Amino acid sequence: MIKSMTGFGRAQMLVDDMNISVELKSVNHRYFEFNSKVPRTYGFLEEKLKSHVQAAVSRGKIDCLVTVEELGEDNCTVSVNHSLAAGYINALKELSEKYGIANDITVTSLAKYYDIFTVHKDEADEERVWTAVRAVLDNALASFIAMREREGEKLRNDILSRCDTIIENVGFIEERSPQTVAEYNAKLLERMKTVLEDVHVDEQRLLTEAAIFADKVAVAEETVRLRSHIEQMREFMNGDAAIGRKADFLIQEFNREANTIGSKAQDVAIAKKVIDIKAEVEKIREQIQNIE
Repeated sequence: MIKSMTGFGRAQMLVDDMNISVELKSVNHRYFEFNSKVPRTYGFLEEKLKSHVQAAVSRGKIDCLVTVEELGEDNCTVSVNHSLAAGYINALKELSEKYGIANDITVTSLAKYYDIFTVHKDEADEERVWTAVRAVLDNALASFIAMREREGEKLRNDILSRCDTIIENVGFIEERSPQTVAEYNAKLLERMKTVLEDVHVDEQRLLTEAAIFADKVAVAEETVRLRSHIEQMREFMNGDAAIGRKADFLIQEFNREANTIGSKAQDVAIAKKVIDIKAEVEKIREQIQNIE
């Protein structure tokens, strides 16, 4: 199924005494780019998150936000930097003696100097935390991918519709092209009769001129290739693999054939259809930039 590169997914669960939330959002990008934001104590999650998401998503700029709230009792210890505490006490005594102010040092007043204390928290069980986070991530990822698929279906339908429009215009060009040769031949004969009046018209010269014109404006090869490219695009749109890069290359071939047909066009009606084709090709190109 075709997927858009734009998506959003969020999940929140209580797992193993941890309140965990995961948020994923993405925008267009030529390659896979992953940025994550996790609590500082859970930095080990970053690479695991990237690998897990990359297994399901091939392209796009993805931002992942993870929050983890431990609801159980934390195993923490607080240690005191005694040399620093002594330094603060001596400095306060010095201020009291120098300026003749009361020395009202208390434990509470010293507690205001946070750098005296160091909090030691037991290291997190990485496997336990990752197992819990992964469960929430999978839920967020499912929602994220579902949105990309919905958006992708809209892109698919729009692109296929525009391919149908191009084929209609190609059909007109294929039908009209031989008529332009016949019309050129008739006009050439009329001009030669007018110029030469009663002199006999060289039919062989006339046929040669018509053949040269027919070869110059022939677009059969280009229309055949364009039809082939469109059929390949339809196969892409109906497949399951990520096709963004392939489709981007293929649309360049669309444009190449359209430009060649336009350069050969000697007919106003055909020229108008070429403009219509190129307009549809450009719209398809814009849509393809959103496809994974």
